[in-house]
Amino acid sequence: MSFLDRAGPRWFTIPAHRPFIEDLAAGLYAALAPGGPEALSDALVLTPTRRGARGLAEAFLKIAGGRALLLPQIRPLGDLDEGEPPFEPGDLALGLPPAISPWRRRFELAGLVSGSADRLGRTLDAAGALELADALAGFLDSVQIEEASLDRLEAWVDIDMARHWQVSADLLKLAAEAWPARLEALGLMDLTSRRVALLKALATRWRAEPPGQVLVAAGSTGTAPAAAALLDAIAHAPQGAVVLPGLDQDLADKAWAQVGEQHPQGAMKRLLERAGVARGDVLTWSPPGPGDARGRWRRRIINEALRPPEATADWLDQIAALQREGAGDGVDPVAEGLSGLAVIGARSEEEAAQAAALLLRETLETPERSAALITPDAALARRVSARMARWGIAADSSAGAELAGYPVGTLAAAMARAAVDPADPVLLLALLKHPFARLGREPDALADESRALERFGLRGPRLAEADAVERRLAEVAAQPAQGEETRARLAAAGRLFAALTAIVDLARAPYTGGTATPAETARALAQAMEALAEGPQPGEFGRLWSGAGGEAAAGLIAALIAESEGLPKVTPAQFADLVERLLAGETVRAGGASHPRLRILGAIEARLVRADVVILAGLEEGVWPAAAPIDPFLSRPMRQAAGLPPPERRIGLSAHDFAQAACAPNVVLLHSERRGGAPAVASRWLWRLRTLARGARMDLPSRPEVLEWSRELDAPTGFKPAPRPRPTPPLAARPRTLAVTGVERWIRDPYGLYARSILKLYPLERPDEPIEARARGTAIHAAFERFALDYPDDLPETPHQVFADLLIGQLAAAGMPPARLTRERALAANVAPWVVDFERRRRAGAQLMVEQAGQLAFESPAGPFTVTAKADRIELRGEWADVLDFKTGHPPSRKQVESGLSPQLTLTAAILRRGGFEGVGRTEVNELVYVRVSGGRVPGREELRGAGAESPDLAERALEGLIKRVAAFDDPARPYLSWAAPQFINQYPGDYDHLARLWEWHVIGEGESEGGSE
Repeated sequence: MSFLDRAGPRWFTIPAHRPFIEDLAAGLYAALAPGGPEALSDALVLTPTRRGARGLAEAFLKIAGGRALLLPQIRPLGDLDEGEPPFEPGDLALGLPPAISPWRRRFELAGLVSGSADRLGRTLDAAGALELADALAGFLDSVQIEEASLDRLEAWVDIDMARHWQVSADLLKLAAEAWPARLEALGLMDLTSRRVALLKALATRWRAEPPGQVLVAAGSTGTAPAAAALLDAIAHAPQGAVVLPGLDQDLADKAWAQVGEQHPQGAMKRLLERAGVARGDVLTWSPPGPGDARGRWRRRIINEALRPPEATADWLDQIAALQREGAGDGVDPVAEGLSGLAVIGARSEEEAAQAAALLLRETLETPERSAALITPDAALARRVSARMARWGIAADSSAGAELAGYPVGTLAAAMARAAVDPADPVLLLALLKHPFARLGREPDALADESRALERFGLRGPRLAEADAVERRLAEVAAQPAQGEETRARLAAAGRLFAALTAIVDLARAPYTGGTATPAETARALAQAMEALAEGPQPGEFGRLWSGAGGEAAAGLIAALIAESEGLPKVTPAQFADLVERLLAGETVRAGGASHPRLRILGAIEARLVRADVVILAGLEEGVWPAAAPIDPFLSRPMRQAAGLPPPERRIGLSAHDFAQAACAPNVVLLHSERRGGAPAVASRWLWRLRTLARGARMDLPSRPEVLEWSRELDAPTGFKPAPRPRPTPPLAARPRTLAVTGVERWIRDPYGLYARSILKLYPLERPDEPIEARARGTAIHAAFERFALDYPDDLPETPHQVFADLLIGQLAAAGMPPARLTRERALAANVAPWVVDFERRRRAGAQLMVEQAGQLAFESPAGPFTVTAKADRIELRGEWADVLDFKTGHPPSRKQVESGLSPQLTLTAAILRRGGFEGVGRTEVNELVYVRVSGGRVPGREELRGAGAESPDLAERALEGLIKRVAAFDDPARPYLSWAAPQFINQYPGDYDHLARLWEWHVIGEGESEGGSE
């Protein structure tokens, strides 16, 4: 019996366990094919999505078995709130104004919001206005979809409501008044409003003049009133029919009456109530097929697990009733329904992605077998796509990726940000090293010049002026040790820097008055990007605008240029924020060649899709289902007064997607126990299914072997950690002269001394190296030195001001930026009184020697060894002297000094005792003092590390330890271990730890401290 033989209105459903598209095609073919090719080709079939339309066409071709077939007209109806293109009859569409483009709408709304910011009591830049405009656009869409009205807006807002809601109401009132007027002035119409008008007009026409052709709407739940009206008109057409996806016809009437917004059947219940159709009047489209019994029990189990909460009190009775029903067929309905279903709980998102990829890969081992991963988690989908690539399998996610993550997106963001701070070396290097960068050069030449520019011009503290980089390069080139080849590279690097700054200047050009329109800045941004990407041939921009990412970026910039007149003017920083927001909000769906038997889909894209193996992933609360959205404009009572649906409605739609997919014959439900490093809660639907199974005294099936594969896939077959490095350079290469600061490094980290003094490896400074700590330390030493040399006897009349000025002058000379000197002035003013008091106390009866160099040589098995020192300050007091060292950070503790781990002061004292400082002679030491100068709450402090008789003893012990150490390392077999004193690993920077592969062997506990014994 054909579906057309039924009396109208014709409402059908295809059960959730049946393949919707295949059953729909089979039913249409069986009903229409006997009437000849024209009967099928004249039919019009409306599906919810383009993917559903393509799937239906493929299903017809399979039925034809390769024979030529005139297909029916298959059009996507387009769900109003899911971004699908609508079905637009041409004559109806011509009677309406054209739709405003999405970009134009965003920018116009942002301009409207920005222009009214004062009325709303807010200050908004372009990015902030765009963010608020996007929220407003979503609200307007929901109002238009639900055909609500903002006319009674003031009545919704209680005078006692919070100020937030009052402001929201003011904004909505503004939008309700100004936005329609703006659209009318533009001669345009909101896209959603236009879709609603078209659907209503089409429903009205088909009711008044029913089409004579076969008319079928399949797969839609009619969530919008206009869509519901159209479905009702189709159902009443002489040859019309509506086919619903997975209507639950087994749910008891009492439970059906309790179906609410969060239930999978909620949307279809509302649709049937709007149409005045009883659930019992909806007929089953599909006749039972092979293996239908197992699928029927799966559908019953899933639907039972998702019963309305109010109807779960008798779950045990329902389970018993199911088991009695199954006993008549000789099966256990719960066990039968759970057959082919498995639940996998991964430990983390990474493990979940690995498990999903392995399940997809496993499916491909069986010829002709297909698999679909369905998840609303776009990040998980991208992870799985990346893992499939390890097997050379392309499996693109329908969710796409942010344009911000594409190379063209990173270039646009970096260029816009460079216009904010053109002297930032990190941004300049990001532009230079971008994969699209050419600057008119061949790749090899650009790489060589970029390395030279980075090494000699852009590393280290930031230079205040751009031309200072070129001066720095010239200074390096002028050094006598440089060869002609190096000088030529440095000259080329200078030209490259000039070209790069000229390109950044292009991006900055519009801001002549401090601000510019987004259209002007977007045009300048595109010009700068093209100048950076241009190769040796003029107009050759490589891959800049090619591919899905390039096309999306070109569209975004073109929209900014042509359609952003509504946006306010922007500063460079505001434009950079705007660009970054736009890039992050733009999704690129690359498409391309994917494996024909694999699909990675979002929950919406997966509607009506069926595969041999279905994997439902991301089943955690907050992901699937997502939390109910929060309306930034209206409270729940206000939404209800406006006739808008509650936020939980989306949970019900999501639940329907889950229920449909979970009824596939072979399905894996995958969830993660942790997300973002925090514990995650499994989806409520999983909990319900698990509870139902336990009520039947069984556990949900699982596949633990998949997690075992996942964990073993990249596990090493054997664990062999990197050994601790033990370099033993020849004696001739080992240093015979060392400063006392180098001795400290030698004690703590011999490998560091080996790398620096023997291999001559010097750590590169970071680009934009913070200058404060180094500049402050250098400035403190220099200020004390100048203060002592300029005023060796009497202090000046205004000593506090003189020292503060000396300190600030030295900080400026060290390269501290002027903006940061303001804070340093306050610190200098704070520390100066303490310094003056310190000087007055310490100078009494003392002869000062500052920055004095000294050395001491002694014999060792491999020959003479010399230790050198540069004393910050020696205070001669007749037959004895005090040794002082200035620190801006924490000085070594007394215990470290006494144990020999920090021998800087004590070795300096030993050199002084043996007459190693020129013009002093042998002098006994009294006090060993660290002078800590910070400028904080305690501006300065003297920390004594030795006094009286203990100081000579400490000096001798330190020298004896050094002599023993030198003798020990004069043995060619003695290695330079990495961090012989491991207790200092986290206290001091390890410039060579990566070369020593420290964290590959230290974490397993190899090696004990040798610092005190060597």
